[in-house]
Amino acid sequence: MYYCRSQVAGATYFFTLNLANRNLSMLVDNIDALRESIRRVRTTHPFEIVTMVVLSEHLHAVWTLPSDDADFATRWALIKAGFSRRLPNNERISVSRKSKGERSVWQRGYWEHLIRDDDDLARHGDYVHYNPVKHGYVSRAADWSHSSIHRFIRDGIIPADWASEMSAGGASRGERG
Repeated sequence: MYYCRSQVAGATYFFTLNLANRNLSMLVDNIDALRESIRRVRTTHPFEIVTMVVLSEHLHAVWTLPSDDADFATRWALIKAGFSRRLPNNERISVSRKSKGERSVWQRGYWEHLIRDDDDLARHGDYVHYNPVKHGYVSRAADWSHSSIHRFIRDGIIPADWASEMSAGGASRGERG
């Protein structure tokens, strides 16, 4: 089956990207390299990071693209390549990847979802911020350092105790204190 990605200029998208080896903590161990890669790409290919969380082996992000631009694929390719270049080249590389000159840092694909409306944005933003709690890294979303939740708390959008001691089902805007 052929998968057709949505391409809407100026749209807001939710993304999930995974490391090739989901048993590593490469993303948080190299968070500065990831941040630098994102910063460099945003300089040449601007986009707004609405929400983002970086966990050990995967990340979630919600981005809004410029009004005349729908090319998130190039941005992710550049971020992934920039991050990979900043790491030691010591991972096992399959014959298939080797023949294409690829590393084995990231899974080849990623998940993207076009945000449809404000409710969809709120649900995906909550999912991003709640993810460290869902995976058992912390008991409060605010305790995870690699999350945009800190900007939301600082700006008074989310209280500091949001998603504290909640069920594994996640949080919703209706449950905010």
